[in-house]
Amino acid sequence: MNKTNYRTLISVSQLQDLTLGGQPPLLIDVSFDLTDTEAGQAAYALAHLPGAHYLHLDRELSGSKVNEQGQFRGRHPLPERVDFARRLAELGLHPGQQVVAYDGQGGMYAARLWWMLRWLGHDQVAVLDGGLQAWLAAGLPMSMATPTALPTDFTARECLSPSLNADQLQMRLGQVRLIDARAPERFRGEVEPLDKQAGHIPGASNRLFKNNLQANGCFKSADELRVEFTSLLAPLAPSDIVHQCGSGVTACHNLLAMEYAGLTGSMLYPGSWSEWSADPRRPIAKG
Repeated sequence: MNKTNYRTLISVSQLQDLTLGGQPPLLIDVSFDLTDTEAGQAAYALAHLPGAHYLHLDRELSGSKVNEQGQFRGRHPLPERVDFARRLAELGLHPGQQVVAYDGQGGMYAARLWWMLRWLGHDQVAVLDGGLQAWLAAGLPMSMATPTALPTDFTARECLSPSLNADQLQMRLGQVRLIDARAPERFRGEVEPLDKQAGHIPGASNRLFKNNLQANGCFKSADELRVEFTSLLAPLAPSDIVHQCGSGVTACHNLLAMEYAGLTGSMLYPGSWSEWSADPRRPIAKG
């Protein structure tokens, strides 16, 4: 593989090679904390990977929570494609340029950015395997400097990340396999700290996104992930799989793991449980 062409994961050493090889990627820190929404940006201001920009989950990786009809779209609905493309142009992204996303939370937010770049038609994007912790474990330097950027004319292209909305999903219940990335106790409906109702979408299977990782915070091998996901999907094809979670963020971690394992073409339900559970007309299940 061309060393400048990473489409799923990139290691710390590979990132170093890219940077030292005269083809620096666009490096983006998306560290975040759902319980303290300014913590990620505050940590970035104190220290981040040299050259990294910061994007905020609520302000830049999400759009309006309510549509024009006044309906709730979920806690982290997608922004308008043109708005997100414009923000990346402000960071200096060029078509064909490698993007590397990272966070300090096991890739749960970096995977969302990975999916969104593909949603814009930009597939030269990878998540730093092991994230901030792997960088620090390698003894590599950090920076407090905020990089400058020369804006580009980057625009959205043909979408590479299939998705579907709540109505489309409801029509296809029983025809697709839903994979819910939330914690098992939330999936079963025993607790619900964030959303309107407890439970899950009928027919969904549970795969906590953290199960994609080794103890050191790096992803399991592609072979191991392929075995685990294949047993969960069978007998359906990856293209018949829909990923969801609480708000369309950690579901992208399972999407990334499947893509890394060579199981390509599955879909995201961006609104996820936060949108679904807010509408009393939609069915829910527990247990």
